[in-house]
Amino acid sequence: LFLPSLLQTGRIDKSYPTVCGHTGPVLDIDWCPHNDQVIASGSEDCTVMVWQIPENGLTLSLTEPVVVLEGHSKRVGIVAWHPTARNVLLSAGCDNAIIIWNVGTGEALINLDDMHVDMIYNVSWNRNGSLICTASKDKKVRVIDPRKQEIVAEKEKTHEGARPMRAIFLADGNIFTTGFSRMSERQLALWNPKNMEEPIALHEMDTSNGVLLPFYDPDTNIIYLCGKGDSSIRYFEITDESPYVHYLNTFSSKEPQRGMGFMPKRGLDVNKCEIARFFKLHERKCEPIIMTVPRKSDLFQDDLYPDTAGPEAALEAEEWFEGKNADPLLISLKHGYIPGKNRDLKVVKKNILDNKPAANKKSDLINAPKKAADASNTQNEAKLDEILKELKSIKDTITAQDERISKLEQQVAKIGD
Repeated sequence: LFLPSLLQTGRIDKSYPTVCGHTGPVLDIDWCPHNDQVIASGSEDCTVMVWQIPENGLTLSLTEPVVVLEGHSKRVGIVAWHPTARNVLLSAGCDNAIIIWNVGTGEALINLDDMHVDMIYNVSWNRNGSLICTASKDKKVRVIDPRKQEIVAEKEKTHEGARPMRAIFLADGNIFTTGFSRMSERQLALWNPKNMEEPIALHEMDTSNGVLLPFYDPDTNIIYLCGKGDSSIRYFEITDESPYVHYLNTFSSKEPQRGMGFMPKRGLDVNKCEIARFFKLHERKCEPIIMTVPRKSDLFQDDLYPDTAGPEAALEAEEWFEGKNADPLLISLKHGYIPGKNRDLKVVKKNILDNKPAANKKSDLINAPKKAADASNTQNEAKLDEILKELKSIKDTITAQDERISKLEQQVAKIGD
């Protein structure tokens, strides 16, 4: 992984430091929404690694991850942080398994390894992280409750074409999908997970081969569609009025995109009315693409910037695993986002799994958080005992020294007499 500063433009030196701990190619990365210095990566070496990037960037190559998460038997193509719970990370591999980790303890607490019979194309958390939706090679979209380990809704042949699909949750709980028709036309569709018989809306786009990658802004309800290999970005507004998915515009450029990254809302320049920033990957460079709304006023545009998800987690990992839900904690961007000091990611016990995670049984799912909590409590009690013993030892030393000083004072007094 290359991690230059946003201010560093131009060609990067060949000797620029990298993050290089995997033994196979890195297939996916995801920045932690609750700590701007933490990044997770999934690799062909079947592992997930979590990295803490120094606050002022890399000066030397980083080879030691904070934690290595081992549990997949095949390459890991997807990693996704929980939107509201601290240190909860999801990974999906070519073993067709989804594992949900407590990064703070290094443990796999949920293993969904019997729900997909074919490759998982993508996974998306809903707004409060209580559900996930997946798109798979078997043409199904599944809505899963990970803590109950249940499929709560699914749709066969979401798109009838054989090429890859994508499915993402929207803020209102509906699901947006992209895929291909039987005639290989690119499609987009909107679904209500409570009734997936028919789509709320279905639109056909064109006959290009590139998979449409959706990027969603929950604050403005705009979806940006970046086709792999395309040289354009189309964007649409989602509303609750027909036709539900409204075409807005297309950004076009000359060079095709090999991949795309998306800046979180709090990283945008509100003074320039910037509503989205992409990082377009070319063959030999990464180019920022900035979307702005032209406004003459210098005042804060509160219609463009409603309160957005901030960097503070609404829940701890243990609370989420025990069944609690919470919406993102929102912040105002009125004066721009001023980043605070990030807390370091600490792994309480490096329990890198000796064998494959077996959290299939519901009893394991219920007991796992308790075990983690019990282990943590035992460690805390042991530390407290150590501190109390040390305090007692210091008190005993002080008492002995007091007695000695008192005796010396008496002897000095006698000599003086």
